This record gives sequence, structure tokens and C-alpha cells, in this order.
Amino acid sequence: MLVRALLVLLLMLNLGVTAWWGLRAPVSPPAPDAQPLGIARLQLLSERDAPAARANARPAIGAPSAALRDATATVPPPAPAPASPPADAAPTSTPEATAPAPEPVAALAKNARCYSFGPFESADLAGSARQYLQPLAQRIAVREQRAAPARGWRVLLPPQPSREQAQAVAQRIAAAGFNDYFVVADGAEANAIALGRYRTEDAARKRAQALNAGGFAAQAEPLGDARASTWLDVVAGEGFDPDAAQAAIAVQRRGIDCAKLR
Repeated sequence: MLVRALLVLLLMLNLGVTAWWGLRAPVSPPAPDAQPLGIARLQLLSERDAPAARANARPAIGAPSAALRDATATVPPPAPAPASPPADAAPTSTPEATAPAPEPVAALAKNARCYSFGPFESADLAGSARQYLQPLAQRIAVREQRAAPARGWRVLLPPQPSREQAQAVAQRIAAAGFNDYFVVADGAEANAIALGRYRTEDAARKRAQALNAGGFAAQAEPLGDARASTWLDVVAGEGFDPDAAQAAIAVQRRGIDCAKLR
């Protein structure tokens, strides 16, 4: 019973405190103390600067700022677009574009006569014949023709003045590290030094170049009748006499189809 009575008492006390706290009148703030006349009230620095800071933070609404006025005043108006030329206007051309095109080679006449003169034994004889035929012809073309394909190639040094000199050159060739050589004993090429035979021109010329680099004047020559001959193909001019031309340059003459020279 005693415990129950204590619990009831504590409950009543809690209810009474709660009711008093909720029903009590709010406490009014204390009235400020009256300041004596002639004495200013103390004021903190934060209280004095706060109104000015708030005034500066608010942007002025109304007239635009000076920077904005300057920016809008200095912007130039957009330039008008260049007028495009009319569609039917002729395009202008530069001096390079108007340069005249090279003139085409004059076509041969339908009744033109063409001849081939040759063969010439050397380029010098062919050159002399061309100088003679040049004033009489409309056109002259130089043509090289090989008589027959070469059966192979050889490399050799030209004949030396004596057998002893040829033997001395052969010893120097061996000392330089070259092999496959012998001294020709007799015939039209006596005392020449043969330095090998080859199936292809490329192999023979490589051998000759290696010997030339070593200080020996070796030559690469085709085997057989593989010499090239020179011919002059002529388009006859007005008043051209083929018989007189053949007699003057002392070579063969044959007529050819002018279509091959176009």
C-alpha cells in the first residue's frame, strides 16, 4: 500500500508541474536601462557596419551600370554580307588561267611521202646525214635498231702494247682480289685480258663496274652481231628528191608507212 501511495503521489506531482509550465504567462524582456542625457549608448562594431554592408550588397535596380553602357556603345553593327555575283556573270580569270595552250604538232598531209635511210655505221655519220636532210624534210626521227639479240656478254681489258705489260696488268688484277681472267695470246685481240663471260648484260656491267672501281678500264661487250644500227625516218618535204638524197648520204633507202611516224 505504501508503494502504491508513493506512485500516485509522484504521478500527481508530474501532472501539476506540466500544467503549471503550460499555463504560465510568458516572461517579458527586461526594459532597457535609461541612458543619462548627453551620453551616447555603446554600440558594437558589427552592429554599426551591418546596415552599410546590407545596403552595398543590394544591386541598384533602374539605370544600367556604366560598364554595361560602355559595352553596348562600343559593339559595332554587323557588316553587310558581300553581294554574290549573278548566276549568269562571266567568271574572272587570272593571267595564269588565260595563258595560251601549247600549239599541237601539225598533222601529216594525206599524200605525204616517208622514207627510212640507213643503217649508219656511227652516230657521227647519222648526225651529218641529218644536217643534210633537215632543210629538205618536214620531220626527221632518229631510230636505233639492233641487228640480232646478243648471245651473251663478255668483260675484257683492251689489248696492251706488249705481252710483258699484259702479264703485269694481270698480276695487278689478281693482287686486287679479282679472279676469272686470262691473257689473250694471239689473234686480233692479242695481249687483251679477258675477264669473264656472262649470260645477261646486267651481270657483265656489274663486273665491269667493280673492275673500274679497282682502277682497271674494263669494258662490257655483247657477243655476236648485236650491234645497234641507226636509221633516219624522214617525212619528205615539197620538192624532196629521194634518189638525190640517197646518193648524197650514201646509204640505203626504203619507203615506209607515214602512219608509223604520227
